Amino acid sequence: MSVLRASGLGHRVAFEVPARGAAMLAGLASLIGALLLASLASGSADVGLGDALAALVGAASDRADLVATEFRLPRALTALMAGGLLALSGALLQGTTLNPLADPALVGVSQGAGLAVIVLAVLMPAAPDAWRALAAFFGGLSAAVVILSLTGMRSGGVQTRFLLTGIGLAAFLSAMTTALLTYGRISEAHEALGWLAGSVRSASWDEVWRSALATAAAFPICMLAARPLAALRLGDDLAASLGHRVIRARIALLLASVAFAAASVSVVGPVAFVGLLAPHAARRLAHAGPGLHLALTWAIGACLAAAADLVGRTAFGPVQIPAGLVTALVGAPCFALLMLRTHRKETP
Repeated sequence: MSVLRASGLGHRVAFEVPARGAAMLAGLASLIGALLLASLASGSADVGLGDALAALVGAASDRADLVATEFRLPRALTALMAGGLLALSGALLQGTTLNPLADPALVGVSQGAGLAVIVLAVLMPAAPDAWRALAAFFGGLSAAVVILSLTGMRSGGVQTRFLLTGIGLAAFLSAMTTALLTYGRISEAHEALGWLAGSVRSASWDEVWRSALATAAAFPICMLAARPLAALRLGDDLAASLGHRVIRARIALLLASVAFAAASVSVVGPVAFVGLLAPHAARRLAHAGPGLHLALTWAIGACLAAAADLVGRTAFGPVQIPAGLVTALVGAPCFALLMLRTHRKETP
């Protein structure tokens, strides 16, 4: 265990960081950089890594500059930040409900956010982008409130009941979204279908700045959430004995989880299984406290989404597969394995 100490304002502050966790975080940061470079060098246009890097410093041709800075770079950055936000949402949702199978895209939070955005797009196509993010937040929050109302806020609900309720609600919201699209114009429906598949193909710098703003807000929120998350792991009674207001903490963590999912969904649409797999992968990489666990979770989620987008646009080129479909193909078997593990733990 490595310990870093710093003094400030007359007080001494100690930070304890597991060496393995710090090493894993550094490795994931390197992987993020590698994925970013691979994204800049890959695509149907004949623009390699050298041309893309030259474009970043303004030393390339107009064509290379257009491809690298207006198409590939915004797409890669958006995928990274959206995946990280979804991963954080899943980690907070699992910590709030005490359910290791909780995922924004599995229990209806992402579908609620997506439905709200589609409603806004169909009824008010000229609405500004800020309204879309706000609609996604309230749509996701409504779905989360319905689930927790049916399964219980205090204890997080029985795991199986929570999961089945969420899956049922997600299916209902998806059906409503599909029905709504049948009444929209063909152009709007076609664009919405691509967005609902979890595609970052049309990401621009507007999406990058919105994702960056949400990511910048997410880090201090996660620092504040680390302590109540650690207390909730010990159970409601012990958390209350340590001075935490359990119901208030759960509501605050739920709001943060929904906000992160809404910020991601409003940019790239629902991307399944990232919020489920990233927290589990972070726990397997290193045993760490909630703060470092959330940092690892963000980095893994960013890698998953960026890798899915990279595979989706290069594996069958020039045909492009949305990142959401790639994560679904990989995540479905992993979800089945997690279900089996959870069932074995619950079976006496």
